[in-house]
Amino acid sequence: MMDRVFFILYAIVMTIAYIILLPFLYFFSKRNVKYKVSIPARFFLKDNEPFKPNGIWFHVCSFGEARAIYPLLDALPKEELRLSTTTQTGYEAISLKGGKEQSRYLPFEPLLFSWIRPQKMLLVMEAEFWYLLFALAKGRGAKTLLINARMSDRSFPKYKRMAWLYRQIFRHIDEVYAQSSIDKERLEILGAKNIKVIGNIKLANIPKATKKLTKPKTLLVCGASTHEGEEALIIEAFLKLKEETPTARLILAPRHPERFEKVSKMVESCARENHYSWHNYSQSEALNSDIVVADVLGELVNIYAIADVVILGGAFVPIGGHNAAEAAQFGCKIISGEHYFNQRDIFSMVEGIAIVTKENLSRRLQQHAQLIKTKIVQRTDIEPILDSIKREL
Repeated sequence: MMDRVFFILYAIVMTIAYIILLPFLYFFSKRNVKYKVSIPARFFLKDNEPFKPNGIWFHVCSFGEARAIYPLLDALPKEELRLSTTTQTGYEAISLKGGKEQSRYLPFEPLLFSWIRPQKMLLVMEAEFWYLLFALAKGRGAKTLLINARMSDRSFPKYKRMAWLYRQIFRHIDEVYAQSSIDKERLEILGAKNIKVIGNIKLANIPKATKKLTKPKTLLVCGASTHEGEEALIIEAFLKLKEETPTARLILAPRHPERFEKVSKMVESCARENHYSWHNYSQSEALNSDIVVADVLGELVNIYAIADVVILGGAFVPIGGHNAAEAAQFGCKIISGEHYFNQRDIFSMVEGIAIVTKENLSRRLQQHAQLIKTKIVQRTDIEPILDSIKREL
């Protein structure tokens, strides 16, 4: 009875919130290029038809999460796949596997009542805790899984304060596949059941290089997956490195495509002031300038393959860090900031990462010869997830 009451109240509250937000969302979608497709699809169902029924439905958020499920998708019949996401970059990644006909933006929760069709399974990545997504999918016959589940040191206290909500969500999740024992303990406190620890599936099939780039015959530094405030920090460290190693070169790869132009302008200004050469990678893959802006998606792993030192972004500002294993597979020397709380499990599986404060980045980069090459020391096992899926096929 209480479950039914909660379901009704939650649906009413989210519907009211949806109605209130509609004018703002419409205005925002017209003003912000980044959301011109995702907002109409998610909140107005523009060009966003329901999936065909009776498939295996995966839901992810980011580009990285989408890439992480590729090994699972490759092991399943393509006609069974149903893929959804909430972000533009995530949509680009799932479209590579599911095509336009099997890839969707996930509608906002009140719209799921009319949108969800019965599926064999629903598998949701990491921390996409949408109550109505799980409740409606399970209510219409799907076996529900939370995969690669994690609960970071930073986020757990916030989730714990809302434990009453997450206990309701976990009532509708049949199986949970956690990254670590710590994650399992924290998820159990929030009400999760049937939890297996299998490691981080982002290590199950790390993206491989798709082409061989020509490495400059000098020190090559890559500032990878950077966020606002990190590019300036890395450029400053690189300028000091150039005082000692004049031939060193830097590749700067912003995390989000909408920041490519801004970072290019920043680099152009720096290069002009310091009499350095620079260019955008989209114009030339030749790494013959002092600074190259990697203004493309999907090329970072190719750059890792020839980089000497990787300064991994997302951790010099409180973003949570990014997947260090992609660079570690090539033995790159890796420098990270302190804020890697979302990547704690992967960092524990990679040996040799140098963790520094942003104030010490310049000095650590100058001491690059003392850094050790990184090595992945632990893998993961996706077979339990595949076994669960195959039981429903």
